[in-house]
This record gives sequence, C-alpha cells and structure tokens, in this order.
Amino acid sequence: MAHWERSITIEATPARVWTVMSDVARWPEWTASIRSVEEVTPPGLGDGGTAVVDAVGAPRSKYTVTRWEPGHGFDWETKVRGVRTIGGHWVEPAGEGRSRVTLAIDVKGLAGTLFRPLLSRTMNRNLGMEAEGLKRRSEEAA
Repeated sequence: MAHWERSITIEATPARVWTVMSDVARWPEWTASIRSVEEVTPPGLGDGGTAVVDAVGAPRSKYTVTRWEPGHGFDWETKVRGVRTIGGHWVEPAGEGRSRVTLAIDVKGLAGTLFRPLLSRTMNRNLGMEAEGLKRRSEEAA
C-alpha cells in the first residue's frame, strides 16, 4: 500500500470547514486538483453515497462513501483497472474558532507499491491544492 497525507490548520470552525468539505459537488470551485464532480447521489452525499470525480492526474472514476461521520469527516473509495484508491477527509477542533484538517490518499495492493514513485508527485500536489483551497474557501466566510 502507498499512503500520502496532508494536514493543515484552518482559521474557521470545524462546522464551517465541514460545510465546505462535505459539499463535494462544489469542489471544482475551490481546488484546481478537481476538474469536475458529477452524479452526486444522494444529493449532499452521505454514507454509501457516490460521486463521479475527475481529478488531475487520475482517471475519471466513481467514488463510494465507505465511512461518513457528519461534522467530522468521510472516507470514500474507487476501484479502477484493479487499483483500489481510498480518500480520507477529516476535520477536528484546533482551538477556539480553528480546525485541523487531514486529507489522505491510500492506493492499495501491488499497484500502490510498484507505482508509488510515479504517483507521489501527483498525489502530493493534489493534496496540497485541496488543502490550500479548502483553507481559502473555509476562511472566506469565517
């Protein structure tokens, strides 16, 4: 398995960050790492929900929510060409009016191990863009 992770402190409450982070249909508005998010079902996502995501450097794929904790975070996963990818999006309090967000990507199986050197640049870049974009959007209305 290959694992990438990025954490960031945001000057906004966890509730505000959750509102932005959980509205996956709007991600292309605030992160350049996502070209589009379509077919979000049910609207607002939720446990077992799905969305078709077109991310920079990755094949367009359908993600399914495997863990959903409203106000705290979610994990979702996809399987494309036999490669299982899991994305984690979690927020926690970091002092009054502040949040700590942790974003993670895991690529399971032999593909993750073999292709880690090739994937690292894209994964780190995308996690960075997502973290910074989430920070900007969450702090806009904070």
